[in-house]
Amino acid sequence: MTDQTNDRKIEHIRAIEKDAATDRDGRYFDRIHLTHRALPEVALDQIDTSVEFLGKRLSFPLLISSMTGGDHELIRTINRNLAIAAEQTGVALAVGSQRVMFTQPGARVSFELREYAPTTVLCSNVGAVQLNYGFDIAKCQEAVDCLGADALYLHLNPLQEAVQPEGDTDFSGLTSKIADLVEQLTVPVMFKEVGCGLSSQDIEAGLKLGVKHFDLAGCGGTSWSRIEYHRARNVSDNLGLTFQDWGIPTPLALRLAEPYQQQADFIASGGLRDGIDMIKSVILGASICGMATPFLKPAMESADAVVQVIEQIRREFTTAMFLLGMSDINSVYMNRALILSEGEDRN
Repeated sequence: MTDQTNDRKIEHIRAIEKDAATDRDGRYFDRIHLTHRALPEVALDQIDTSVEFLGKRLSFPLLISSMTGGDHELIRTINRNLAIAAEQTGVALAVGSQRVMFTQPGARVSFELREYAPTTVLCSNVGAVQLNYGFDIAKCQEAVDCLGADALYLHLNPLQEAVQPEGDTDFSGLTSKIADLVEQLTVPVMFKEVGCGLSSQDIEAGLKLGVKHFDLAGCGGTSWSRIEYHRARNVSDNLGLTFQDWGIPTPLALRLAEPYQQQADFIASGGLRDGIDMIKSVILGASICGMATPFLKPAMESADAVVQVIEQIRREFTTAMFLLGMSDINSVYMNRALILSEGEDRN
């Protein structure tokens, strides 16, 4: 007997493979121009890109963002290769939603990754709305324990659930349940959108609940609305296409988060594609930068293929720091003087 949640994971991957436009390629960061230094006064090989995240040191501020998980050999291969590469390069890794391991026990293996990544940051992941559908604190803790996670992503995905044929759309009354989770879970709880961005109101709500880490996950990258469109039961159902670009672009989400920089850490994800997008994100206030799309196809191939992509992005990021005349991350973070000009966002 097949499991609907498990099958959906493979359907998501296949939708991405067959439709390149699920990556919306918003390129919102292209509108930000930085101040090039022809006389940088730093040595390229002495630049320190390291950063601390969740109490651990990363080689540079990269998080491999949540992608998948489930009972399928392809999914196990993807997650294993991502974990090996994350450990080898000293970057963080977040897994896809772990709800599937409670409906399909065989899916647990795809999340048992600590043996492949014994020292780096790993983040568990469950949907916040599932707290209204029988997913309790004990299951959240089990998800964390299965991965050996340093934190739990509580993802917020109302658009995806609204478009999804079997979506869970009762987001009412979640705050009290989230407050209990934040208080009782053994690791930090982090808010994460999945491609529509977090507003000021969302950040304020999270702060009141005790959340201190927010993955802004703005629009401009992978559109889960368009991915779910491919799974519509009715061929005339275009809701996923109508809302494929809905949301707050990531650079704008970072600006909205600026008043809360002293109270929380922010992760920039959604439409970042290279080291230049990363450096712009850090300048705008991101502690860590998340990417997923650049790693999916390499992860299907091998851990070495993922490492090659990570090392290319690291080189881009380091080169950008060099060309700005910045020797470490602290000199880049929230340094608006590095921005020469900003264009208008498309939305």
